[in-house]
Amino acid sequence: MKKQIGYSFIVSIFFVLTIVQIVNAQSNNIKNDVFWKTKDGKPINSQGGGIFKFADPKTGIKKYYWYGVNYAEADKYRIDPSVTQPRATFESVTCYSSTDLVNWTFENDVLTKSETNKTSKTWVGRLGVAYIKQLKKYAMFVQHGGKVLITVSDSLAGEFTWHQEISMMEMIGTSNTGDQTVFTDEDTGKSYLVYSYGKGRNKIYVSEIGVKEGKVNLLDCTQIFKGESREGNCMFKYNGKYYMFASNIYGWDGSLAYYLVADNIRGPYTPTNQMLVMKGSEADYAHVTQTGFFVNVKGSEQETVIYCGDRWADFAGNGLGYNQWFPISFDGKTPYFNSLNSWDLNAKTGKWNVAKDNDHVKNGSFEADRKRIPSVVKPVQTQLTGWVTQIIEGNKISLDSVQSPDLNHFNTEADRKEVIGEKSLYINDKVNFKRKVSQIITSSPYVKLADGTYTLTAKIKNNNGFNKLEMYALSNGKTFNYLIKEANADWQSITIKNIIVKFGKVEIGFLADGKANAFCRVDDVSLVKAL
Repeated sequence: MKKQIGYSFIVSIFFVLTIVQIVNAQSNNIKNDVFWKTKDGKPINSQGGGIFKFADPKTGIKKYYWYGVNYAEADKYRIDPSVTQPRATFESVTCYSSTDLVNWTFENDVLTKSETNKTSKTWVGRLGVAYIKQLKKYAMFVQHGGKVLITVSDSLAGEFTWHQEISMMEMIGTSNTGDQTVFTDEDTGKSYLVYSYGKGRNKIYVSEIGVKEGKVNLLDCTQIFKGESREGNCMFKYNGKYYMFASNIYGWDGSLAYYLVADNIRGPYTPTNQMLVMKGSEADYAHVTQTGFFVNVKGSEQETVIYCGDRWADFAGNGLGYNQWFPISFDGKTPYFNSLNSWDLNAKTGKWNVAKDNDHVKNGSFEADRKRIPSVVKPVQTQLTGWVTQIIEGNKISLDSVQSPDLNHFNTEADRKEVIGEKSLYINDKVNFKRKVSQIITSSPYVKLADGTYTLTAKIKNNNGFNKLEMYALSNGKTFNYLIKEANADWQSITIKNIIVKFGKVEIGFLADGKANAFCRVDDVSLVKAL
């Protein structure tokens, strides 16, 4: 009897451990709006790069290799995000590896300052890696000042050394590329440099990577777009079609995600010279990112394309985290951007789902807008991205900077030690006013806003010039609110718990009835389902 009980106990423990392992294997969480770390807890420093799938030289197992730039200011901003850094100082190109795209191991600093500074100290930026079968070497293409630097290595995580620096002048009329990435077509094994025109960036090109006169080089040049200026050029292939993506030229700030589609990598791409906006990216400028690169996860059950956005937070002050990743959905050949704060990926099956702790608010820290709103500077707009401001009484919103109230506020360094990013919502007027600032959150075609109980939180700072000031949530005809009854000279967290959301829709926002010069600033708004 004792032996039987002992055996049963061991079997039960084994069963439980197996279940735990399965659950853990399926629960690889990708968390945006935070700084990422390796699986041993060290900071991931990888900006402006790309992820490429190669066979591990020791095991032969295919792994994801992530190459990107480590800038000195990245660590400074991570330690103190209250200060926007003024420049980008190149330290190295890093290499990380992973089998699941979530747990990363630091491999090496594969390209160093001593190598890139052989001719002069200059800008080192967007890059990608391709395997050159003819030479049995890995080649890295790097933006290097006014030219393109090609470095090579015998191994994936070994030292990449200077191979040659090329001018793009003969191909496109400028010595440099505007922005660039490397794309490898897994169906053909061929790799390409995808890049924009160096001046104005109003043209996009594709060049096949290969060997010319014994050197790694670009074999051809095909112009695939000419129109509005674009940067952050990158590409993926899905269901036999090529998708060319880019962002607006907004400096380091976030942008809508634009794309073209073609049946052949060299085109023609449609619509002709008129890029489409990817649906789902509008409400928060692709979750406050620029297009960076894409990763195709070809699992046993489905293929998922991951949009890997660059958030240049250290140079733009627009939030936390440098790498923001999102699953893309498709309606036929039309891609859809799923702006998620937290989601789970199973790299083996290729399936993904929204995580239970996902924050459903779009542009909740008000960082999507790069300028004072209303803005007369590109992009010209009169509303905060993702939010609607309704003037019930008071000065109307317009591009007249003298009369129109400001809808956002630029945070001070002291503010940014309490709240996230450079900007916050601003509720204020020179005359007596009544105002409603709101956002409607609903289920999208691919992400359901599940019925249940939610918690709405925000941080506020206000004076005592209000007749009434409140935060609210409205769902299925029922209102939940938080009355702000006192002045808050310092940032104060406010919360509404037990918000019952039904039928996949909820409106959140702020109501203000203020006297002339009353003000309230709001930041870090979030709506999370109660666990």
